[in-house]
Amino acid sequence: MLAAIAKMPAPYRAIGKRLHALIKASAPTLAPKTWYGLPAYARDGKVVCYLRMNPGAPYNDRYMMVGFSEQANLDKGALWPIVFALKELTGTEETKIAALVKKAVS
Repeated sequence: MLAAIAKMPAPYRAIGKRLHALIKASAPTLAPKTWYGLPAYARDGKVVCYLRMNPGAPYNDRYMMVGFSEQANLDKGALWPIVFALKELTGTEETKIAALVKKAVS
């Protein structure tokens, strides 16, 4: 999983490392793994959240993305966001992502 983060282009590689630490601190029960080659975090073998930053095929991403699967406990109502684009990681974003991860595993 850390090898997948290491393949990300700068500055997203550094953001990926910080997100890894943030997710592990926010939900220590999640196990790091790769999921379709992406860094991901699973509970009982099922992916709850993942990171994506791949500027080449097949994704051609412009930004780092933090995504949540159907295993995440985030659904409320008929419509809710599950993927967030991230250009930089400041304290504000860290706080929001930590809260989402904690809620996702609640």
